[in-house]
Amino acid sequence: MVESSIDHPIGHLSLVIPSLVIGHSVIGHFVIGHLALKLIIQIPAYNEESTLPQTLRDLPRSLPGVDRVEVLVVDDGSTDRTAQVAREAGADHVVRLKQNQGLAAAFSTGLETALRLGADIIVNTDADNQYRGEDIARLVRPIVDGQADIVVGDRGVAALEHFSPLKRWLQKWGSWVVGRAAGIPIPDATSGFRALSREAALRLTVLSDYTYTLETLIQAGARKMRVVYVPVRTNPQTRPSRLIRSIPSFLALSAVTIVRFYTMYRPLRVFTTVGGMLIAGGLALGLRFLYFYLQSRGSGHVQSLILAAILTIVGFQVCLIGLVADLIQMNRRMLEEILYRVRREELGDENDPRRTA
Repeated sequence: MVESSIDHPIGHLSLVIPSLVIGHSVIGHFVIGHLALKLIIQIPAYNEESTLPQTLRDLPRSLPGVDRVEVLVVDDGSTDRTAQVAREAGADHVVRLKQNQGLAAAFSTGLETALRLGADIIVNTDADNQYRGEDIARLVRPIVDGQADIVVGDRGVAALEHFSPLKRWLQKWGSWVVGRAAGIPIPDATSGFRALSREAALRLTVLSDYTYTLETLIQAGARKMRVVYVPVRTNPQTRPSRLIRSIPSFLALSAVTIVRFYTMYRPLRVFTTVGGMLIAGGLALGLRFLYFYLQSRGSGHVQSLILAAILTIVGFQVCLIGLVADLIQMNRRMLEEILYRVRREELGDENDPRRTA
């Protein structure tokens, strides 16, 4: 066992990283006869001391095609005994944030820590035991077989009994909207039960303060990642959702997230669509004025001409903004590629023959 200290932006993390040590060199997770695959199951948790033990008990410790399974609990600034309970219940690694930063930040911290611990596959699940641990095998299989970069558990939201009819309809409609934004079929957009390959985790960057579920799917679609959905089962609800405090607030926050990140990755399409609508409105009013003018009745419709000019000018300005935003988006893509390469260099993946990009 090699003990390693990781300086995390949020705090100092002391982690024990299992490795093979030969002389003075550390060799990653190799198994004689074949290349080992290491799976880390990460669990973001906030005040989950009552549900976390059962969640940890249900997690598998061995899976077909995987040589090592470890559990990482990210304590998001809990005020109860979540971190202590996680250690007592058998978690291999516990990261404790100094204060509550939200689900998206805890998820990002988990990905970063799992990558530093040498994970080849990362599975994210909830601390409230919503998902069945035995279904992790279904999530991991497409990645082990090389058929997917991201695998998401499909709960079958249209048939979940603990969802009200309105909530089921909203979940189904919302998944369709996210699918259109991402450009990939998405039956369950808000499912947090998902597996990521190491390559996918290195490329994803979570910027939202609200949730990672929608943003990462839009990113995956924009970056042409292979996203696969597999059916999973859920356990009886142990507590009300902390993320969805009310349907109106959830809809508002989700809509803002979708529009924000769709615009980030496809700015030219968004701005030219809006600009085109404004120009079309201006042209329609201009034609209306021209119709009355040709009938010698234009003097009473000057307001239409003024509004047509305003809409047309603003429409062209919006289109120009779209061109500028598209140039910025191209620059952001280059920055993302640089960030990806820096991450690989920091983690030693550039010099690891198993992880050649």
